[in-house]
Amino acid sequence: MPISADEVRKIAKLARLRLGEDEVALYQAQFSRILELMSELSRLEAAELPIPQAPAANVLRDDSPHPFPEPERLLALAPERAGPYYKVKKVLP
Repeated sequence: MPISADEVRKIAKLARLRLGEDEVALYQAQFSRILELMSELSRLEAAELPIPQAPAANVLRDDSPHPFPEPERLLALAPERAGPYYKVKKVLP
C-alpha cells in the first residue's frame, strides 16, 4: 500500500512541518514500508503468535519504612521551613 507524495505533504502540514522535496521522497518511502509491514502483521493468525508469560511470583522487595538518618540535611535544602517541616504555599482555595 504505497503512500503518495501528496499524502506525505498533508501529514507534514498537519504536524506543522516544512519538508523539502527530498524529505518528502524519503518519508514517502519510509511510510510506504511501514504500511507494508503493518499489512503483513495484520495477515498473521493470533494463534501463531507467542504469548509472553508473566513471572509466577512477585519479584518486588518488601517495602519496609525506616527513618532517614539525617533529616536536618534535607530540611536545610528547603527554601522555607516551619520547624521540622517544609513550608509551602497553599494549593487549595
